[in-house]
Amino acid sequence: ITVVAKDGGGRLHGADVVFSATTTVTVKVEDVQDTAPVFVGTPYYGYVYEDTLPGSEVLKVVAMDGDRGKPNRILYSLVNGSDGAFEINETSGAISITQSPAQLQREVYELHVQVTEMSPPGSPAAQATVPVTIRIVDLNNHPPTFYGESGPQNRFELSMNEHPPQGEILRGLKITVNDSDQGANAKFNLQLVGPRGIFRVVPQTVLNEAQVTIIVENSAAIDFEKSKVLTFKAVDPDTGPWGEVKYSIYGTGADLFLIHLSTGIIYTQPWASLDAEATARYNFYVKAEDMEGKYSTAEVFITLLDVNDHPPQFGKSVQKKTMVLGTPVKIEAIDEDAEEPNNLVDYSITHAEPANVFDINSHTGEIWLKNSIRSLDALHNITPGRDCLWSLEVQAKDRGSPSFSTTALLKIDITDAETLSRSPMAAFLIQTKDNPMKAVGVLAGTMATVVAITVLISTATFWRNKKSNKVLPVRRVLRKRPSPAPRTIRIEWLKSKSAKAATKFMLKEKPPNENCNNNSPESSLLPRAPALPPSPSVAPSTGAAQWTVPTVSGSLTPQPTQLPPKPKTMGSPVQSTLISELKQKFEKKSVHNKAYF
Repeated sequence: ITVVAKDGGGRLHGADVVFSATTTVTVKVEDVQDTAPVFVGTPYYGYVYEDTLPGSEVLKVVAMDGDRGKPNRILYSLVNGSDGAFEINETSGAISITQSPAQLQREVYELHVQVTEMSPPGSPAAQATVPVTIRIVDLNNHPPTFYGESGPQNRFELSMNEHPPQGEILRGLKITVNDSDQGANAKFNLQLVGPRGIFRVVPQTVLNEAQVTIIVENSAAIDFEKSKVLTFKAVDPDTGPWGEVKYSIYGTGADLFLIHLSTGIIYTQPWASLDAEATARYNFYVKAEDMEGKYSTAEVFITLLDVNDHPPQFGKSVQKKTMVLGTPVKIEAIDEDAEEPNNLVDYSITHAEPANVFDINSHTGEIWLKNSIRSLDALHNITPGRDCLWSLEVQAKDRGSPSFSTTALLKIDITDAETLSRSPMAAFLIQTKDNPMKAVGVLAGTMATVVAITVLISTATFWRNKKSNKVLPVRRVLRKRPSPAPRTIRIEWLKSKSAKAATKFMLKEKPPNENCNNNSPESSLLPRAPALPPSPSVAPSTGAAQWTVPTVSGSLTPQPTQLPPKPKTMGSPVQSTLISELKQKFEKKSVHNKAYF
């Protein structure tokens, strides 16, 4: 325990200061003898067989001191119910038989075993008592025996007239049959072995003892001329060596068990350790076989009864929880026992300071503030330190016998909803503070949602694009682009382009001859303009009219070869007219009549 001491505070060098000191106090808890001894492995059952020898151990009971810190020595004793047939070892708890099983007078014995702690002088001795059931098991080792008027008899004779009435009882026979075995071992069948259909024996099935009656079945067959003597046996087919049955077990779960060869009693292997928490049920097959090799099988199911051998366990010995006003927090302990009530856990608050702040649900482990505390201010008024961090000692206790318990330290940080509402992220972190896996799960769920939405959008986009990319009939539309505003750079480029094209048609005049005769035959022929470059190829259109490049014709005058050439001049009316017309045509078609797809 950490103890903090603080003074009332004061001023030091002009400042308010508070001095404190901290120390650690270690508390050692010592066990006190206040718990009675408890038996382990109840209920107790034992079996005695006819071949069990006097002095043999039947079973063993086990008890321990409930105060496990400093356990006392314990002694065992038989209280009543043994009738002198059994005794117990006072230190080991082993119960043994003192008589021959044939001398026992009862089939079932109910013993009461008492265990007593060896307490120091002057201290009361703690005690506990448990019932023990011992059953005397009969062996099928007595064959049925026939008795006459004078005792056991194996031959009976009778004289009678021929052709007696059908259904008549043979009055001269007084036969009794008896099996001294007990229970199912004393059950046997009767039948006549001899000529068939003449007599019938009653009863055909016997339990322990019965009077044997023989009845006429076929009167015509009882004929003196045919047979003067008829011999039959009253025979039990299950007696003698032919009635001996041997048992065996096999199957996946049989390796942990043994079966008595003649009685069929099933035991556990000496080395087997059966745990109901690991495997609560076993099944295997048992085979019963006689001397002739005839056999029958049956399936055996064994269910283990759970023993309370596991205490409840908290996940951590020190737990931290965050409580919002009006909302409970929950603790949980796990009991690994297999069955109820051994694995049912009850919760309680064993220590809290002050003690009037919290309540707990004993079944669910939910802890909440008492109804009188509705605000943080009310909590602050309870403790001088005005602290909202509380420490509780909680206990988890199972409902088994004996009962086990465990404790844990719970630290609770208390806040209110207003504080959480200021920051949603802080609220989320506080709520998942006690369960980090919850935060991981929320984040994983959010990421999975985002991924799923992204996949859906991508899939939809893919199929839409795939559908829109299908091959459709070619359809082209020619649109006339509106005339753009004139630009200086484009006009200059067009002029340059036109000028370059026009230079191909530049005409050079031949200087006039001296005789001023220009009517030579050569000058009378009109020159042809060179072919224009091919126009850009465009797709055929059905909606717009096609245009063609106009042709221009003019007359050319050959240049004489005997005179030196003169500089190019644009002064000729024919040249000027031809070049001007070509420029206008190229500029008009290039700027205004260009087609766009």
